[in-house]
Amino acid sequence: GMSDNVHAIEETIIDRDDNQGITQLYNAVKHSIRRYLYELDGTQPHDMYDLVLRQVEQPLLEAILEHTKGNQSKAAEYLGLNRGTLRKKLRTYNLHK
Repeated sequence: GMSDNVHAIEETIIDRDDNQGITQLYNAVKHSIRRYLYELDGTQPHDMYDLVLRQVEQPLLEAILEHTKGNQSKAAEYLGLNRGTLRKKLRTYNLHK
């Protein structure tokens, strides 16, 4: 239920603080978004959610696949996705082999 979600969110925040690399990622993403908004110079964006998720998802998939030397089963495990979902995402970014 709702309390499970809150607990999961709290755990995620705690986990983030345990790993400096993830904290740096969080800060870099936030900084990039602020800069993007500043550079819009008053123009209102309409697709920020999808835009940002795409810009984070693609390099995530690329980095994990590099790390697993192209092993999609291992990449899926790292990501906590099933292989079908991973393959669908790889096709989205034209990363499938």
